[in-house]
Amino acid sequence: MKDQTKIQLLPFEMGLVINSDIILTKNGIIQKLKQFLEELQLKQQTILEKYALVFPKEVLKTSYKISKGENYKGLPWLVLDYPRHFKIENILAIRTLFWWGNFFSITLHLSGKYKIMLQKSIIENLSSFSSAGFYLCVGEKEWEHHFEPDNYKMIAQIPSQDLKKIIFGKLFIKIAIKIPLDQLNKMEIKLLKNFELLLRFCN
Repeated sequence: MKDQTKIQLLPFEMGLVINSDIILTKNGIIQKLKQFLEELQLKQQTILEKYALVFPKEVLKTSYKISKGENYKGLPWLVLDYPRHFKIENILAIRTLFWWGNFFSITLHLSGKYKIMLQKSIIENLSSFSSAGFYLCVGEKEWEHHFEPDNYKMIAQIPSQDLKKIIFGKLFIKIAIKIPLDQLNKMEIKLLKNFELLLRFCN
């Protein structure tokens, strides 16, 4: 008879396994954050209405979407996409992301015809993006959201000649800003402010 396989846990790991309150508390936090994003979207909608005349109609027709998962680099996440238009290679979306243990971020994501449509405006407003503390995606993976140097760099730290090469040369553009979780009491104000900046700089 083979020896019985033992589950080997450290004392602190055993403490976690036997404590259901940890998971229940985490689930409660996720629910509160989902409600926060739902309320945030209503305020984003009010802001977006001011720019409706210059936004593609097909983008405005699509309703918002909130998604969630448990394992972006091992940690839970929530995403609000609004406005959003994901069609094959033509993407125009503003994505608000909560990533457990890391940050909230808000990202303008463009590809295909929307990248061509808006890249000139982005070039013209690079100094404004830079002053506001935005980052530009320099990575090659379109669906990575972390802010490590191989994925995002602060616009202020990228030479101007390289900025144009990135924006014109890549198949997609992602401009984003992150907000630390220790600023939760100001999170709504900061997210809405940067949401409107993205809309204004791209029109």
